[in-house]
Amino acid sequence: MNPYIEISHITKKFGEETVLHDIDIVMEQGKTYGFSGNNGSGKTVLMKCICGFLPATSGIIKVGGKRIGAEIDFPESIGVIIETPGFLPNLTGLQNLKILANLKNQITEREIRKAIKSAGLDPDLKKSVSQYSLGMRQRLGIAQAIMEDPEFLILDEPFNGLDKHGVADIRKLLLQLKEEGKTVILASHNSEDIRILCDEVYEMDGGRMRRL
Repeated sequence: MNPYIEISHITKKFGEETVLHDIDIVMEQGKTYGFSGNNGSGKTVLMKCICGFLPATSGIIKVGGKRIGAEIDFPESIGVIIETPGFLPNLTGLQNLKILANLKNQITEREIRKAIKSAGLDPDLKKSVSQYSLGMRQRLGIAQAIMEDPEFLILDEPFNGLDKHGVADIRKLLLQLKEEGKTVILASHNSEDIRILCDEVYEMDGGRMRRL
């Protein structure tokens, strides 16, 4: 086993409310892990803790052997969709991703264009993002998540707003990313997405996790 993500006794509280209860899971490199559960079950909070967006109240999270919040603030090679992707509404999709890519300055416009095409959009589309449908915004969010070729992806409901063709396109893309050895955490309300894409599936309920 090649552990890539190690979550040890993670508890998260907001005031007196405990939203994650003693979560333990080890995830291997190159596998896709599905999280299912209703709204409020703790899926998104756990994802934010893994990303370093929220500090856990107790416990340890390691990604790539490095402890989040101690050795590193965020995983070093990660692409994320959590909640609705936010973009500058008056710019095109390509312009938005170029601005975001400039934050790390690791990739060229060529890689950005490739990611936009991989997500099923036209990089030369002149529409501003304010004119995009929900599904188009979701595709752009996926393009943003993959454009820097991360080792690790966290995708919270990546199929939101997609029609059946969009769902098929993104499923195909995620299977391709798994073939490339990416580690993926995927939350979806759709049991078929989970069945098709995931090597292991965990259900969250009331902040507790169990393997299905």
